[in-house]
Amino acid sequence: MVERHEVPETGAAAPVVPSLRWADPPEGPAVVLLDQTRLPAEETELVCADVPQLVRAIRTLAVRGAPLLGIAGAYGVALAAARGDEVTAAAEELAHARPTAVNLGYGVRRAAAAHRAAVDAGAEPGTAAAAALAEARAVHAEDADASARMARHGLALLDELRPGGGHRILTHCNTGALVSGGEGTALAVVLAAHRQGALRRLWVDETRPLLQGARLTAYEAGRAGMPYTVLADGAAGSLFAAGEVDAVLIGADRIAADGSVANKVGSYPLAVLARHHGVPFVVVAPLSTVDPATGRGADIVVEQRPGSEVTEISGRLRVAPEGAPAYNPAFDVTPAELVTAIVTEAGVVSPVTREGLAELCSTSRWSTSRSGNGMMAE
Repeated sequence: MVERHEVPETGAAAPVVPSLRWADPPEGPAVVLLDQTRLPAEETELVCADVPQLVRAIRTLAVRGAPLLGIAGAYGVALAAARGDEVTAAAEELAHARPTAVNLGYGVRRAAAAHRAAVDAGAEPGTAAAAALAEARAVHAEDADASARMARHGLALLDELRPGGGHRILTHCNTGALVSGGEGTALAVVLAAHRQGALRRLWVDETRPLLQGARLTAYEAGRAGMPYTVLADGAAGSLFAAGEVDAVLIGADRIAADGSVANKVGSYPLAVLARHHGVPFVVVAPLSTVDPATGRGADIVVEQRPGSEVTEISGRLRVAPEGAPAYNPAFDVTPAELVTAIVTEAGVVSPVTREGLAELCSTSRWSTSRSGNGMMAE
């Protein structure tokens, strides 16, 4: 079920509809998504009235981005409970809808645990469903708060790396409000720099093969009035060589315990280029993206997507010979030694080490100053 909205003129502050919302009766219960496969041409709401519909939306990238997947997973559990479906089976299906983004399982587990605790306490089905929904809303609100904190920490780091502003930032894939309960991860930092008058240029990788940069980041940047330019992924090297990049900011779908970062395929080559040219390579992600159970980057399961995404454009225009084989990993993994800093809502880890990341994840309250171990925290 879809509902279409006219896309406003460039310069508007935000989409007409949120990236994700919960619909109560009589419209719901349902999880209502801004269908990201339709952007930038139209803002279309996709109404998911049951878990299989939501799982399909996750797998087809109608809803995407690690933080938002966590929120969607939590609301999916609440949806199953509200419908009277088997919550454990629904949670299992949701958690495995995509393998790499650790936030998806995080959101699912939180809502499922709240539901299970209510059931174990003798709650009626309606009360247990309400507990799951309350937890999903908490996940949503916490992500919005994390987004704002990451923006502050990331902007402070940028100003430390390049005092005086005039930042020229290269980004990959999409990391704004479309992937978050707030204003995003990496793009939230860019937006903070723009609002401060410190953004000189945002370089937007088109992000092959599904063009999340050209379609989505350019959409968000244009609506916010940022000075931005879209480039082919293969053109990034010439930008570095010309000295036109001050920092690379990306998001993450999973961060291993050793600080290795899984992000949209194409991120690792940017890290290599950045290191060669002496440019900071910064990852911005909430703590829910850190997975202590995954010890090394090599242990991260990388999602393999259909080859047709490479050989065809939008499933309609063939750009390779019929039957051509295609290699299409959704993500690649950047080793910690190529990452200048990881920005989270709790602070910044730099240099990126297993010990520093573990300490940040285990501490809940931080001061805003640089500490001797290389972490900026709140």
